[in-house]
Amino acid sequence: MGEVITIAEKKTFIKWFLEKYDLQNREAEWLLQYIASSDQLLERVHFIDNFRNLPKTILVSTKCVQMTPFKFYKNKRVTSDVEKAFLDIHNNPNEDIYIGLFFKERTSSPEYAAVLERNPMDDTKETIDALVSLQAELILDHAFKQFRLNSLYERIDQALAVGDQASFQQLTSELKTVLEPGA
Repeated sequence: MGEVITIAEKKTFIKWFLEKYDLQNREAEWLLQYIASSDQLLERVHFIDNFRNLPKTILVSTKCVQMTPFKFYKNKRVTSDVEKAFLDIHNNPNEDIYIGLFFKERTSSPEYAAVLERNPMDDTKETIDALVSLQAELILDHAFKQFRLNSLYERIDQALAVGDQASFQQLTSELKTVLEPGA
């Protein structure tokens, strides 16, 4: 993901996919063959696994999964009619087409992973990454504070054990600073 996928790679993938899997909707197979036959269309094709907020999406399912056979989404309109999708693609060859495929080995298929792209309209991954980063920072800050407290408690105990009043005063002052809210 993240790399530019060539027209040849997309064409090879579609051919592999259609040879390996039987689609629930035979017309959907014909539509994928049509797309694969046009370099102009393939240049605008993007295989995605998250189709939220995209302007033009085709979802296709194979016989080995329990999903809707075919859906075409364009600007929040939805149809199961492959012919309408074909006409739209044929009449608007300069629009990006996002294709989501549902098949049994989808998550473990290296062929699919090789052509898979990230949804450009979905910032969920960045949001999750930012939250995970923030959570990791908070955990590290807490762990560092705990380590510092434990170290101070040990050193205070040692100062008390040997009767070192100056060290005890200095360490308890440091402890108060660490225990202050926001420290």
